[in-house]
Amino acid sequence: MICAGSGIAILIWVMWEPFRLEQDSAQVKFPPPLVYFGFLLTGLLLDRLSERVPDFIPVSAWIMIAGGFAALAGIFFMVAGSSRFKKLGNNLEPWKHANQIVSSGIYRFTRNPMYLGMALAYLGLALLFRSSWAVIVLPVAILVIRTQVIAREERYLAAKFGDEYLDYKARVRRWL
Repeated sequence: MICAGSGIAILIWVMWEPFRLEQDSAQVKFPPPLVYFGFLLTGLLLDRLSERVPDFIPVSAWIMIAGGFAALAGIFFMVAGSSRFKKLGNNLEPWKHANQIVSSGIYRFTRNPMYLGMALAYLGLALLFRSSWAVIVLPVAILVIRTQVIAREERYLAAKFGDEYLDYKARVRRWL
């Protein structure tokens, strides 16, 4: 089931944009937003198909407020990160080359504001939809992003920018 939702998200991406993996890149082979989207869809689908839904998200105004806050915070992190990238002329797509280390703006506080934002938006939506399965599979989505995207990006940036990136990496945390 988990693979089904991720597979649907990747299929949407393949139809949406032709794949052009650059040699000088982190060699990330799929769009990170679709990883989160695929796992969120999988969680929502499991909620609908499962006879024994682990319903641990209560109906509560506080849950809705927390979900809304998390989703809005996620959007803020994604917009702040992507707008800083665009302003400095860096590619947003991790399968394209990096022009420079972005260490200003939101990047002073987190090395991965867009991925953090995606995780927060996912959590917010999972809470707003009261999807227990989506909350359960969120750590798996984060693990996939950490091992298949962030780890590749970190290796690429260290190889390309050397001490400049390593100094930045020592100063700023991966998430928060």
